[in-house]
Amino acid sequence: MKQFSKKVWVKFVLATALGIASAVSGWAETTGGTNQVAPWISRPLSLVDALNIALTNNGTILRGQSQLEASYGIVVQTRAVALPTVRLAGNFEYNGAVETFPFPGSPPAQTELWNANIQILQNVYAGGRINSSLRSAKLTKEQALLQYQTVLADALLRMRIAYYDVLSTEEQIVVQEASVKLLTREFEDQTRRFQAGTVPRFNVLRAEVEVANQRPRLIQARNAYRIAKNNLVDQLGYRMPAEVWEDIPVQLTDKLDAEPYRIELPIAIAKALQNRTELAVLQKAEALGLENVISAKAGYKPSVGIFAGYGGRNTIFNNDLGKGVFGFRGGVQVTWDIFDGFLTKGRVQEAKARYQGAKVDVENEIRGIELDVRTQYSNFIEARETLESQKKVQEQAEEALRLATARSDAGTGTQLDVLQAQTALTTARSTQVQALHDYDVARARLERAIGISLTQQPGK
Repeated sequence: MKQFSKKVWVKFVLATALGIASAVSGWAETTGGTNQVAPWISRPLSLVDALNIALTNNGTILRGQSQLEASYGIVVQTRAVALPTVRLAGNFEYNGAVETFPFPGSPPAQTELWNANIQILQNVYAGGRINSSLRSAKLTKEQALLQYQTVLADALLRMRIAYYDVLSTEEQIVVQEASVKLLTREFEDQTRRFQAGTVPRFNVLRAEVEVANQRPRLIQARNAYRIAKNNLVDQLGYRMPAEVWEDIPVQLTDKLDAEPYRIELPIAIAKALQNRTELAVLQKAEALGLENVISAKAGYKPSVGIFAGYGGRNTIFNNDLGKGVFGFRGGVQVTWDIFDGFLTKGRVQEAKARYQGAKVDVENEIRGIELDVRTQYSNFIEARETLESQKKVQEQAEEALRLATARSDAGTGTQLDVLQAQTALTTARSTQVQALHDYDVARARLERAIGISLTQQPGK
C-alpha cells in the first residue's frame, strides 16, 4: 500500500476534478448512454481498476464534483464586492399630461423623454469588508476542495470494502462447497457400509441429515456472493442492464491477503490530526466565521466609492428626439448609516456567536477524530490477532479429520467423531476467510481514519 504525500494527493484531487467531465462524457460514449454491458464486466477487474472506474463513474463522487463547482461559484460571488461594477441604464418615457410655460419664448412642452448612461463604480473603502471578502473567497475555495477530498476518500473506502466483500463471499462458497462434498462422501461411505451390513441404518440417516443441513449454508453463501457483486457494481457507478440476471459476470483478480501493517497509536493520532480533511474543513469554517465578524462590523463604518460614466438625454428646448445632450460625469460617493435600527449590532452578535460555534466544532472534531482512530486501531488489533490465531487452525482441523476418519475405518472411532471433525474443518476454513476479510477491511478503515490515501499502485 503506497502512502502519498499531501502535496501529491492534492494534485491528484485537482486532476480528478478537472478531468471528471471529460471522463464522464467518454464513459457515456463507451456505454452509449444506455444500460449496455460495460467493457470492464467481461474482463478481469483488479482493485486498482475498480478504484479508477469509481473515480469517474461513482455517483457520490460525481455529486461531489457538482458541489465543488457550485462552491467555486460562491467564490466568484464573494470576490465580487472587491471588483468594479459596470452598469448600463436607459429610459424612455412618453407623458401626455404636460403644460407649457405661459409666456413668450418658453421652451416647447416635452411629451417624450429619454436618457442613457454607462457608469463604472468602484468601492474604495467599506470598513474592512473588501479585504475580508477576498480572504473569505480564498478560504471558501480551499474549504470546497477539502470537502471534495473527503467525498473521494469516503467513496474509495466504500469501493474498497465492496471489493473485499466480493472476494470474501466467493471464498465462502468454496468453503461451503467443500463441506458439502465432504459430507456427501461420508453419506456415500455410510451407505456402502450399511449395504455391506457393517453399520446400522442410523449412521446413514445421520450422514444424510448432515448433508441436508449443510446445503442451506451453501445456498446462503451463493446469495451473499450475488448481493456483494451487485453492491460492487453500484459502487462502480454502473446500472446493470435488465438482461443481466442475478449472476453478474464480474471477475476479480486480487485476493484477500494478510499484508503486515504496523503503526503506533500516538503516531496514528498525530497523522490523523494532520491529514483528516474533515478537520481542515472545520478549521476553514472557523476562519470564515472570523471574516464574517469583520464583515459584520463594517456596518459601523462608512463606505466610499468612486464612479465615472458617460451619458446623454434629449434636449428640453426641442421636440426632436434625435437631438440630445451628452457628456462625462464622475465623482465620489460616501454612505454612512449613522443609525440603522441596530441592524449592524444584530449582525455582529450573530457572527460572533457563529464564530464561537465554529471553534467548538473544531474541538469536537478533534476529539471525534481521536476517538475514531482509537476505535479503528482497536478493531484492527482485534482483526490482526484473530487472523494470527487462525494460522494453524485449518491445518490442525484437517489433521483431526484425517485421524477421525482413520479411526473410524479401523473400527476404533465413531461416525460422530468424523462428523464433528468435518464440521470443525468447515468452521476453521470459514473463520479463516472471514478473518482475512475483517483484517483487510479493518486496515482500510484504519488508513481512512488516519487520513492515508486509499489509492493503490499497480503491481502491488
